[in-house]
Amino acid sequence: MMSSGGYTTLGNENLASGSVPAVSDPPHVITTVKFQDSDLQTFPPSQSQGKISGGYRPPRDADDSFSKTTDEPQAGGVGGWMGLFKVANYRPYFDVDTTDVLERIKESLIPFKGSFSEKTASNPDLYGPFWICTTLIFVAASIGTFVTYVAHKLQKKDWDYDINMITWSAGLFYGYVTIVPLGLYVILKYFSAPSGLVQLWCLYGYSLFVFIPASCLSVVPVEIFRWVIAGFAGFMSATFVALNLRAHIMSAGERWFLIVVGIFLLQLALAVVLKLYLFTVTV
Repeated sequence: MMSSGGYTTLGNENLASGSVPAVSDPPHVITTVKFQDSDLQTFPPSQSQGKISGGYRPPRDADDSFSKTTDEPQAGGVGGWMGLFKVANYRPYFDVDTTDVLERIKESLIPFKGSFSEKTASNPDLYGPFWICTTLIFVAASIGTFVTYVAHKLQKKDWDYDINMITWSAGLFYGYVTIVPLGLYVILKYFSAPSGLVQLWCLYGYSLFVFIPASCLSVVPVEIFRWVIAGFAGFMSATFVALNLRAHIMSAGERWFLIVVGIFLLQLALAVVLKLYLFTVTV
């Protein structure tokens, strides 16, 4: 049927015949959901690759406090004085390599330069002092035991091993390098010339290195030679500590000279005690 306007009215015809035109179904849309690969089976869960396929990068610490040196409280962590009980807070003081330690040992063997404190002010370490003390304990105890053994065998007398040499050496050197800097820290703070406690531990720890070769040379069975070696090592160590602290202690006022002399004599006393106890042989 045509309308007056010339258009075919299909809708009217379908309605008249009672049939409804078929409506085609809308096209189905297939949605593909792609899940991202899980990292649960990958260790470490990072972009690091092994040494074979790429440059190795260690995984990032889960606790960011390992990378921080301040006492500010971390998220979920403990700040302030409670941080003393967190091993992670001591990590920066062991962040040195072999080159750093060797350079600092060389500085300790050239005591008259007095530049050790200046060079380590921004990065004092406890790694070197710990291993220097530990090495000195076993070297001094073993050499002292060997010296007494040789002396008894030369006199054809019985010899008994003294286990107390190790425990005594450990108490002497660990105690000295811990307590003396702590006491000096309190004294300098009292005289309004405070110094970093870790820096003092670092200085005193490296000052003991000269006693390691001195202990090895004390195996020579000549008493006067042993006294010369002990005195020379004590003088080197005392000079190293005193000269590196002199510039800082001078700000303490008129008593700075007495403090420096006390530091020097205390270091010499350590050498005398080491000689008398470990390298004085009585058969």
